[in-house]
Amino acid sequence: MLSLLVLLGFGYTGLVYAGVAPNPYRLVMFYFGPEYECDPNDDSPGAMFCEQNNSYECSVDGHCIDKPVIYLYPEITTDVTVELDYDGTLIADYPPYDESIGGWQVTAQPDGTLTNHADQQEYSYLFWEGVPATPIDWDLSQGFVVKGSETREFLQEKLVEIGLTPREYNEFIVYWYPKMKDNPYNLIQFAGTQYTDTAPLTITPEPDSTLRVFMVYKPLSRPVDVTPQTFTPFTRTGFTVVEWGGTEVR
Repeated sequence: MLSLLVLLGFGYTGLVYAGVAPNPYRLVMFYFGPEYECDPNDDSPGAMFCEQNNSYECSVDGHCIDKPVIYLYPEITTDVTVELDYDGTLIADYPPYDESIGGWQVTAQPDGTLTNHADQQEYSYLFWEGVPATPIDWDLSQGFVVKGSETREFLQEKLVEIGLTPREYNEFIVYWYPKMKDNPYNLIQFAGTQYTDTAPLTITPEPDSTLRVFMVYKPLSRPVDVTPQTFTPFTRTGFTVVEWGGTEVR
């Protein structure tokens, strides 16, 4: 299942297609670029990369954190530093994550357009993906059970309720809906501190309002009973930061 074209930030540059393989908890990275030699003795808890016919696999006993993107909306053109202290291994980033500062330095426009200081290129948002150092036992006691065929309409309704704009929820839906639509049902939950505690953000200058949306979903063959999730209304005030991402649980 094709998910995204990304740059992999391990000291070399190449094109990567990322997709979820049938095996639970496995993200497969197909890399096209300079040869990369993996360490077969690498048994780090976060991830293990191995070379097999010019493909690389990130194999973990937990879940990959899939495509968090960060939007920055200052009131005026502003230089912004975004530090991501992720408890795990980053496997993809765009623009490249700057190890020297632990994140990115950009100039942000009120419409969300970003100019990355490192390469002076323009971006729509900051993107990263990662593998947690410790598998996360997601709490799915609250949420929603939705038919796969009804996922698109459900996401549009709930993401508006949570506080995303049309631009943001459209980009969310076109990424996640193709992964979910063919499942008989999806158990969908929007995580709170279980996600944010593993990926703290420090943003300078400090935002006036921040919204971090992280969807956890589990494909189901039949519906189950869960307590419906409720949301606190989000008000955009002053310098606003919005993030969305997600993961699949099997």
